[in-house]
Amino acid sequence: MSQSIEYPCFLDIQAEGAVNVSILPVPYDGTSTWKKGADRGPFALLEASSQLELYDIPTATEPYRQGIETLPPVLCHESPEMLAQHVHEQVTAILEAGRLPVVLGGDHSVSIGAIQAAAAAVPTFSVLQVDAHLDSRESYQGSAYNHACVMARARELADIVQVGIRSADAAEIPSLDPKRVFWAHRILERPTSEWVEEAVSLLSESVWVSIDLDGLDPAILPATGTPVPGGLHWHHLQALLARISDARRVIGFDVVELCPHPAHWGSDFLAAQLVYRFLAEILRPRESEPRV
Repeated sequence: MSQSIEYPCFLDIQAEGAVNVSILPVPYDGTSTWKKGADRGPFALLEASSQLELYDIPTATEPYRQGIETLPPVLCHESPEMLAQHVHEQVTAILEAGRLPVVLGGDHSVSIGAIQAAAAAVPTFSVLQVDAHLDSRESYQGSAYNHACVMARARELADIVQVGIRSADAAEIPSLDPKRVFWAHRILERPTSEWVEEAVSLLSESVWVSIDLDGLDPAILPATGTPVPGGLHWHHLQALLARISDARRVIGFDVVELCPHPAHWGSDFLAAQLVYRFLAEILRPRESEPRV
């Protein structure tokens, strides 16, 4: 359920004319199991976005000119199952309007309803997960819609590829496809272009991208609920997202698990920059000049 609430707009700019991108904040933190605060993540990201430069250097574009609207947040204090229904409804409406949905969490459970909406709209697609954790338990703490179960729900609907993983429960290992899991300690030993090409080759033509910010190394993004050392760095993730945008059709994405902390305001800005940079790659005219 979306309600009116005083929330910042992404970039602090209201879309004028045609709208191609819909930002959907989902401030839900009902299933996180350690440090709470992911419900404050969407607001912090949107607030930080007002400080972004509007010109994107690598693509030589200004993505905001494509029309970016910020929708009212999905406010839900119910179970993660009910949350999934609310998010499903909102993302379905965005897709039916022909816009690119960008879901801002919140804990990772917010992605389930979004992925289910994508599955209803697109017959064949893949889900790319960037994360420190496998998140593939069948159930956790009494719910199959817990943040630890996101990819178990996703693989019921689509092929999945998991990147940056460095934390898992033993019970998750038998069900994974080792060819589709890119362990952080292995990809950090390889040339970036090599593992990126391999990961993208496993994806369908259409892709939903789910980015848990703890997939990044806590040295560059410490403000997340469960930071795990040994993660991706900025340029690793940028190379992956740029290649996906060139080689596949991104049907939507989510960015989750920002847990704002007053000592780490740079994490809020990094998360906002990540959203804008990914939008620049997705929206970049394919006939435009090569990247800087």
